[in-house]
Parts: sequence; C-alpha cells; structure tokens
Amino acid sequence: MKLAMVYDVIHPYVIGGVQKRNWEIARRLVKRGHDVTLFGMKHWEGSAIKYSEGVRLWGVCPPQDLFKDGRRSIREAMYFACRLFPSLTRERFDVVEVANFPYFPCFAAAFCCLIRRSRLVITWHEVWGDYWYEYLGKKGVLGKAVEAMAARLPHSAIAISPHTMAGLMKLGLRNAQVVGCGVDMAAIASVPRGPEPSDIIYVGRLAQEKNVAQLLRAIGILMKSGSRTCCLIIGEGPERQALERQAGELGIGAGVRFLGRVENDADLYSYMKASRVLVQSSTREGFSHVVLEANACGIPVITVNHPHNAAKDLVTDGLNGFVCDQSDSDMAQKIARALSTGGWEERCRQFAASCDWDAIADVAEKLYLEAWGARP
Repeated sequence: MKLAMVYDVIHPYVIGGVQKRNWEIARRLVKRGHDVTLFGMKHWEGSAIKYSEGVRLWGVCPPQDLFKDGRRSIREAMYFACRLFPSLTRERFDVVEVANFPYFPCFAAAFCCLIRRSRLVITWHEVWGDYWYEYLGKKGVLGKAVEAMAARLPHSAIAISPHTMAGLMKLGLRNAQVVGCGVDMAAIASVPRGPEPSDIIYVGRLAQEKNVAQLLRAIGILMKSGSRTCCLIIGEGPERQALERQAGELGIGAGVRFLGRVENDADLYSYMKASRVLVQSSTREGFSHVVLEANACGIPVITVNHPHNAAKDLVTDGLNGFVCDQSDSDMAQKIARALSTGGWEERCRQFAASCDWDAIADVAEKLYLEAWGARP
C-alpha cells in the first residue's frame, strides 16, 4: 500500500499530538512493508524530500507561523493547502490520510484524490460544533459550516476517541471508526529517571484553553496550606509571560520553574519519571498523548472534568490518577491526594501498556487497507 499522511507540521520538527501520532503509525507501517510519505511544511535544511527510518518526509513549502494572536492562523492553513496540491498530485497514492484540523488541507486532499482516484481518509482529532462561536464569535458560523462540509468529504473516517466520535455523529457522520492514540512503552522504559525531581509536572502548549492558570492557583492553595510544592512547566505558547507574571503575583515563583520547550522525547520522559504527578489542566482536548506518556512513566495524572476535555475519559479515579472539578480548590485537593497516595507506578504502567503504539498501528493499518480495497 502506498500511503500519504497529510498534516502541516511533521514530528519532531514541531512537537504536538497530531504529528506524533502520524509519525508513530508511519514508521511502524514502513517496517511492515508499506510505502509511507508524510506531507507537511519543510522545517529542515536541504532537499524538500528526505527519509527518516524509511519514512519519506515531503516538505511542500517553507514553514509558516501556525498561530496568530494565540489562535491557529487561517492564512497559514490556506497557504499550506494551496502548496500541498501540486506536490500531492505528482504521484498516485492508494490512500491519502489527512487530519481534520485545520480543515483547508482536507479539501485540497479531497480534490487530489478525485483526480488521482485515491481513497481519502480523514482523521478527526476534535469536533468543535458550537465551540466555534466561543472561538470566533459571530464568525463561528463559518467555522461550523466548514467543519460540516469536511465531514462529507472522506471515503472513510477515523475518530481518535469516543468523545470525538460522538461529535462526528452530531455532524451526521456515523460510519467512522475509533482508532485511538498510543504510547511507546519500550522507548519510555529505556529512558532513565532525570536528575531534577519535581512534585508536579505540566507538559503542553501554554495557551488559554490549556488552563495552566488554574494549575498555578491550585499550587498557590497548596503552598498556603504549608505544602512545599515544586512544579515544572514544560512548553511554549502565547500565555507564557502572563503565566510567569501570575506565578510571581501568587507568591509561588520560587516553586514553579518554566522550562520552555524540550527538544526530544527522551528528555521529556526523564523529567516525567523524576516527577510525582502530572497535571493535564486543559479544558479542550480531542485525546491527550501526555496522559498515556505520564502513566507509562509510572506517575498519575490529574485532569479536569470539562465537556470538551476528552482526556478525562482516559483517567479513572484511583487507578491512574484523578479527575477534578473545574475549581481551584478541588484541583489542589486532588493533587494533594495523588501526592499522598502510594502504589501508582504499577497501576499506571499497566493502563498505559493497553495503549501501545503497535496495537494502534494494527488497527490503523486494517482501516487503511479496507479503504484501499474499497476503491472503484
């Protein structure tokens, strides 16, 4: 099978869940004899086409800024979609898989598939629905319309979680299959514990919907109660300066370290292994790789009970972490409870092992082959 996987950024040049998923599935399919190309922006020096672990990486255009004013850039998405089209049509692929967000590449890929008689698979990481109005105000009606049109494009569809599947059903797309995300247990097991211990670790983009401000307020509550809590925050984003300022205003600056971006997975896992609990504070997630990665490192996860946060479906109270209410005090209480409870390591790793990337690749491969076999 000749497979194209389309997303505007490619792992590891830009860190994120979608590109990590594409990479982990792609390199496993290559080992099984498939021909896989990742299409994205060119974040490397030299030729537009290069190979990594047998996977072909195809940079269709120079890198553009993904975000403007803290939001995904519409201009970047349209530019990438336009530059994608001539590259994707140069060859015929049996299956073209594209991430639903940021939508415009879905339409470019659909047109390419029509011309080249390829099968189109769209992988849905989130369905926003009425959240478009919160994100764009009155212009949200346009976002909803584009999302609904994208749902009618593919020959096959993937939802990365039951939460996303429920959103697709509201769009009228009922034949999607759930293929979750995974974790590389062997790679994580090979990484030693880092030398810098911390009580709490956060890993993710520093953006408003990631809700890191609530985590800082919860740490403030813990410190006021006499707890000497140390927190490590890993990630970059438009909220970093405001969060650093907030930590100072709360009087917790000495206990909170903003590390910025970590360049490779091994370093990230070493920081996780040296921590006691990970807080995934986001109010909007289609899945959450970091939950599985933290559990694979043997530490529990605190996440937030929010209707747009699919990560809460990955956490079972007392098994691999806790789900807290949308209140600072409850988050602080759940963090304290996780820190004072023992026996997490074995339970967390057992849960993560059920989501190994090899098993995820098995399901994805089967779906791609079914899509290919259904071609006219």
